[in-house]
Amino acid sequence: MSDESGAKEKAKMIDVRLSRIIRREGSMQQWIFLAERDGPRGFTIVIGANEAEEIHRVVTHDDTTRPLTHQLAFNAISALGGTIEAVDIVRIHKNTFYAELVVGVNGSEDSKRIDARPSDALALGLRAGCPIRVAEWVLEEARTDEAGPDPPPDTPPDTGEAE
Repeated sequence: MSDESGAKEKAKMIDVRLSRIIRREGSMQQWIFLAERDGPRGFTIVIGANEAEEIHRVVTHDDTTRPLTHQLAFNAISALGGTIEAVDIVRIHKNTFYAELVVGVNGSEDSKRIDARPSDALALGLRAGCPIRVAEWVLEEARTDEAGPDPPPDTPPDTGEAE
């Protein structure tokens, strides 16, 4: 186990919520904004169009006549006795986020952690109504709110000169 993996397992997890879905017709890149539940921090993740549509379907309660991929995965987990307990965003590396789906199995005390893209994990986790969490160090590195390391979009950088 690498030091980074060990640090990841011990990282403080912060509860976040889906704040916005930004969908652009004709674009393969869509955006979701996750915001800290009990604080001002937040960050954006770029996701694919299919995942954005699925997340939108879940939050708007728009059912399809036949199960699509995320619905099928959710139904399979449930049918096999599993419950989605949490979505944990555990790492960021070269602007790519990494998540884990925390799945309880048949009432066992031991949950299984499944590597997942954040967009897929969120689509499943929102359907399950489970907590969404992010490692604090990831939130600090990725945050785009006013108190974060980078100015929010459309805000000129502070040059330090008085007007």
